[in-house]
Amino acid sequence: MTQTLSEQTQDALELIKRGSEEILLEDDLIKQLDTGKPLRIKAGFDPTAPDLHLGHTVLLNKLKQFQDLGHHILFLIGDFTGLIGDPTGKNVTRKPLTREQVAENAKTYQEQVGKIIDLDKTEICFNSTWMNDLGSAGMIQLAAQHTVARMLERDDFHKRYTGGQPIAIHEFLYPLVQGYDSVALKADVELGGTDQKFNLLVGRELQKNAGQTPQTILTMPLLEGTDGVNKMSKSLGNSIGINEAPNEMFGKLMSISDDMMWRYLELLSFRSMKDINALKQAVKDGKNPRDVKVDLAQELITRFHNQASAEKAYEDFVARFQKGQIPDEMPEVALPANDEGVLPIANVLKAAGLVSSTSDAMRMLKQGAVKIDGEKVDSKDTKIAQGTTHVFQVGKRKFARVSVE
Repeated sequence: MTQTLSEQTQDALELIKRGSEEILLEDDLIKQLDTGKPLRIKAGFDPTAPDLHLGHTVLLNKLKQFQDLGHHILFLIGDFTGLIGDPTGKNVTRKPLTREQVAENAKTYQEQVGKIIDLDKTEICFNSTWMNDLGSAGMIQLAAQHTVARMLERDDFHKRYTGGQPIAIHEFLYPLVQGYDSVALKADVELGGTDQKFNLLVGRELQKNAGQTPQTILTMPLLEGTDGVNKMSKSLGNSIGINEAPNEMFGKLMSISDDMMWRYLELLSFRSMKDINALKQAVKDGKNPRDVKVDLAQELITRFHNQASAEKAYEDFVARFQKGQIPDEMPEVALPANDEGVLPIANVLKAAGLVSSTSDAMRMLKQGAVKIDGEKVDSKDTKIAQGTTHVFQVGKRKFARVSVE
């Protein structure tokens, strides 16, 4: 039966669903929205690193949208779960952080998060508050609410178990603690990445056991990094940190592929989908995609730094490309991507004739003699995404415009 929604609920639902992967259960969310009461919206972040990148902000942007709709935001810092270490997506046991590391990393989170959501209207929580009080007896009672068989239904646990990779017992506690957070906070809605779905469902189950109404679940996609293939990660060298220098942030955003540009706009920009769809049509009609990336880069740099920094980053970018620092005429090379849809930078430099060998490429990278689109690159792990075109420079005089197809 088709449900007739009020205009207010319809508008709210459209905003909430923007960029989302899945809602469990959408009918429950509609009923919650129809009450007109502020909902308790939970999202948890383990302080495993001191700096956030744009991939983290996908969830934060969705929190802002809920906040703009008048709902109560529960920003949970997992200072207790951070001691366990999230096993999600790991093929080996993750090394837990020390209490000192967790505390130090947590300090910087609030400042960075405040660049997106209104902290004055946000309830900041630490799950050590209730987990320390739960005690060992309480933890045993919590563990009794789930079975090993159910835990092994989780894809990463299943793969490790069948592959003979060890799973430490404490890793089974992580989903239970994350789920218990929802009980402690009486969450109406919990947000998480697609890789967190199992943990979010555990929260629903534990809430039901506690006599609470199970939370609605909203999963968000994992944003790909600048390579256009892998999940954004500092360890993979494909991340854009929200505290990075404006020029560095600008250069990285200009390097993403034209196709990936639309995904970044939908998940990271605060422009309306109506505006984004109008931009798509404009590009079809001949607008240069580079101009769309410029606007996106300036929007994000303004958000995380300020408008003056965004304007200066754009001026510096124009200076590199339009004031003679990079020649207009240079060899143009088209290279096929590998099976993963990328090419390692050393292979690109060699194939473009900018170095004599991959070892020469490694040496040039180490010396800081390599630039992509005027920005210095020194990581040998840098990968160039399929569907992108960049100007590569080695030393002062060697240039090539390379397209990875």
